Amino acid sequence: MLTFKLALKNILGAGLRTWLNVIILSIAFVAIIFTQGFIEGMGNAMIEDMKEMVYGGGQYWQEDYDPQNPLTIKESHSKLPAEFQKMIDEDKMTPVLLTTGSIYVNGNSQTIQIKGIPPQQDVVKLPTEKLETQSEYIPAVIGSRMADKVNLKKNDLATIRWRDKNGTFDATDIEVVHIMHTSVQIVDNGQIWIPIQQLRSMMAVNNHATFTILKRDIETPMAAASGWIFKPTDNLLEDVIKMLETKTSASSFMYIVLLAMGLLAIFDTQVLSIFRRKKEIGTLIALGMTRRKTILLFTLEGALHGLLGLLVGAIYGIPALAWIANKGFKLPDMMDQFGFALSARIYPSFGLKLLLMTTILVLGSVTIVSFLPTRRIAKLEPTDALQGRTQ
Repeated sequence: MLTFKLALKNILGAGLRTWLNVIILSIAFVAIIFTQGFIEGMGNAMIEDMKEMVYGGGQYWQEDYDPQNPLTIKESHSKLPAEFQKMIDEDKMTPVLLTTGSIYVNGNSQTIQIKGIPPQQDVVKLPTEKLETQSEYIPAVIGSRMADKVNLKKNDLATIRWRDKNGTFDATDIEVVHIMHTSVQIVDNGQIWIPIQQLRSMMAVNNHATFTILKRDIETPMAAASGWIFKPTDNLLEDVIKMLETKTSASSFMYIVLLAMGLLAIFDTQVLSIFRRKKEIGTLIALGMTRRKTILLFTLEGALHGLLGLLVGAIYGIPALAWIANKGFKLPDMMDQFGFALSARIYPSFGLKLLLMTTILVLGSVTIVSFLPTRRIAKLEPTDALQGRTQ
């Protein structure tokens, strides 16, 4: 206890030098928490939105379906197994039929994916109920990005062309009955959604689907039927998870630089302190303080910089981060071009694990850096230290 009081008295007596170190460490502490909390909040929002809109509790893919190969998509469908149809009837699963085609608006054409889905489904939070709108044309739902790209508005008409199962081209008109605004671009860009029964009729297939989406609250999915492959959400979200890991690694560079600045200041302070206080060290050893306790005293002085940095950071960091977590952080419009489910406003997540890990990182780093220069004390002779000599 005496050593702690002496160490605290020494660093407070250093005045401005101590508080400059403390401020730098507090900035590093808050910056680390904010950066990691922002990325974690962004990741949680992206994953949740994608599960709600398209992935549900997992998907069953027709064995030939490969979303990365557009040349095979129109052949990648087959009849639904009886066990799938039972789950669909129980509202535990919804089928999606997919084909490629083109859309013609005001003389301009655009390659698209035509997706059929039951209008009455509630497995995912797509506004498919809008597809029940009465129209003399095929009702279609599109995303806001798709609408901007092809210059379509609600109630506008457009012509789509596709191939049926025999490879014969056909065309018809659609009416845009709803434009959805969503952060999940994989249900928006280059896609139109129409009733699945009408798409089956257009493709001349009966009860076919390309993939099915499982409801989220079904914990144990059934075994995949013959010709179908189950894709769990972790597998479907693999690209998103890898992207978040990359973002986390990239953001580490910023707070490593900030933390390194604070640690360098602590290291320099310790080296200077030991150099200027050689007579004090010699006096302490001569009065009976062991070298081990002397090293502990100087190490503790450096560690207290980290502790004060955490306390100062908490004073302004807690209200600031709490406000940001409540109000969110508005992303610039250019972030919409990344192709991931990025909401316009991100709400950072500052969990207890993040706070504990950051506290351990800062305090541990400061303690280690504080200890390194003190090893020189073990080599000092009391008589030389009292006379101000160096070895």
